[in-house]
Amino acid sequence: MTSGALDGIERTLAAHLRPGDRVAVEDPAWANLLDLLAALGLSAEPVRVDDDGPLVTDMARALARGVRAVVITNRAQNPTGAALSADRADALRGLLAGRADDVLLVEDDHCAGISGAPLHTLAGSTGHWAFVRTASKAYGPDLRLAVLAGDRRTVERVHGRLRLGAGWVSHLLQDLAVNLWSDQAATRLVGEAEGRYTGTRTRLCAALAERGVSAHGRSGLNVWIPVPDETVAITRLLNAGWAAAPGTRFRIRTPAGIRVTVSDLTADEIDPLADAVAAAVRRTGRGSV
Repeated sequence: MTSGALDGIERTLAAHLRPGDRVAVEDPAWANLLDLLAALGLSAEPVRVDDDGPLVTDMARALARGVRAVVITNRAQNPTGAALSADRADALRGLLAGRADDVLLVEDDHCAGISGAPLHTLAGSTGHWAFVRTASKAYGPDLRLAVLAGDRRTVERVHGRLRLGAGWVSHLLQDLAVNLWSDQAATRLVGEAEGRYTGTRTRLCAALAERGVSAHGRSGLNVWIPVPDETVAITRLLNAGWAAAPGTRFRIRTPAGIRVTVSDLTADEIDPLADAVAAAVRRTGRGSV
C-alpha cells in the first residue's frame, strides 16, 4: 500500500533508477508526473498518444534510445482521456517483451471505477514492473491510498523504502477503503458516477464535433482539445466565464491544446460550453483541426 498513485510511482522509480536515466512517458502527460521526473533528476522521453494509448512506433523509438523505464496510464489518461485498447496493449506487450530484462514498466490505473473504459494491462511484460491503482479518484481525494502490485523484487524494494520513511499507510485508511470496496451501496454510487461522467464527456465531444471542433475524451474526466493558440483560447474562455487548463502544463513536443474537466459539468451547460470553446479556438471563422 502507498499513499496514492504518485507516491507509488515515485517509490517504484526511485527503487530502480538513478538520476540521469531516461523514462518514456506519454506526450501529453500528467503534469505532476513530469514534475516528479524532474525532481528525481530523470529525463522524460516523449511518446505520443492517440485515443488507444501510446503509439507503438514512438514506444519503439524510445526503447531504441535506451530508456530505463516506461510509465503508462491504462485508461482515463490525463489530459487526453486515452485508454489502452486490447490491440494496442497486445502490440506494446510484444514490444516490451523484447526488452524484458532492462526496462522497468510502471502502470497507473488512477481512475479505476469511474474511467468508463475496460482495463487492458501490460503487467508482466518486463522482468520488473509495478501496477498502481488508487482509491482517491472514485472514493474521494482525501483517501490517499493506492494498491501497488508488481514483481517480487520491485515490491520488496518499495516496501523497504516505505519502512524507512512513513513506515506504513494508515490502517484506518486501509480499513475504510476495504469497507468502501465491499459496500454494495458505495459500489452502486460509483457506478452511477461513472455513467454520468461517461455521458457528459461523450455529449461534450459530440457537441464540439457539431461545431467543427475536434476533441479527444475516450475515457476518464477530461477532454483534450487541440487549439491554434493556447493563450488566446484560455483568455477567450475566461472572458466567457469558463476555466480550462492550458496544454503547456502537459505537453513536451505535441502541438498546442487545452484540457477541459467534465466532473462538475451539468447537462444544460454542455451546449453553452461547446459554443464558447468553438469561439475560443476559431481563428478566421475556422475551427480547430
